[in-house]
Amino acid sequence: MKKVNYKTLFNDIFLELQPIEKKGAPASYIPELSKVDPDKLGIHLSNVNGEHFYQGDSDERFSIQSISKVFSLTLAIRLIGKNLWSRVGVEPSGSAFNSLVQLEHEQGIPRNPFINAGAIVVCDVLVTHLSDPKGELLGFIRKIADNPTLQYNRSVAESEMATGDRNKALIYLMRDFGNIHNDVEQVLDLYFYLCSIEMSCRELARSFMFLATNGMDQSSGEMIVSPSKAKRINTVMQLCGFYDEAGEFSFKVGLPGKSGVGGGIVALHPGKYTVAVWSPRLNAKGNSYIGMRVLELLTTKTESSIF
Repeated sequence: MKKVNYKTLFNDIFLELQPIEKKGAPASYIPELSKVDPDKLGIHLSNVNGEHFYQGDSDERFSIQSISKVFSLTLAIRLIGKNLWSRVGVEPSGSAFNSLVQLEHEQGIPRNPFINAGAIVVCDVLVTHLSDPKGELLGFIRKIADNPTLQYNRSVAESEMATGDRNKALIYLMRDFGNIHNDVEQVLDLYFYLCSIEMSCRELARSFMFLATNGMDQSSGEMIVSPSKAKRINTVMQLCGFYDEAGEFSFKVGLPGKSGVGGGIVALHPGKYTVAVWSPRLNAKGNSYIGMRVLELLTTKTESSIF
């Protein structure tokens, strides 16, 4: 990877994208998310040498939504390891992230841990193995982000609870197939709060750094997960991190990553850097329209794809 002046690069990318028509809109099916200024744009890149480069609204917190599913997956893998894969797959879904049809066809085993059904199964695992699931999950995220001030957004969680009928249908269908082991309301409560966590681009880039460094937290020297497990988490992000647009992201950006309907995207280049971008306008697949373009330009201009 060639030497890059990221300050100049980010400025050039932002200027290049300014004339682009303002396509998409914030997620309106979650009322709290529809209130966000759609024209926010921030980026933060952290490299393994401890350097930070950023522009725009990179320090403003937003609802990270499905990006948080990487954290719950990581914690579940720490707790039960490979046993998790008997209850959730690692294949791209190829259909909507909240599809009931696919879930029924595959007898209650979600395609991967990042579609809604898969993340709900992961939450069920956490409820089984943690005495205080919400508290311990938040504590784990604070730890890898090295930030004790991170919080759930109760208003967002309650907004999702009030409008989450499809998620309720998913969990009851999985319970019917024997793939939910705990009280439905408790599992859904954890799931909705998980998705409500608010973080900034800076905080997201920091929290994903262990996945760029073979599972190790560089600040403390602690192994968050083994190198083998970090590789597997990165692989699932590469294959499944963008709903049914994962192939498009791999094709254009060429990094493992994860998106959320709050408009955030995190991606990483193993051994080199993590990068988070936030722009709330979503495309038809539920991914940030501008965020995808920013990362495509980043890896194209720096020649820093993993491929």
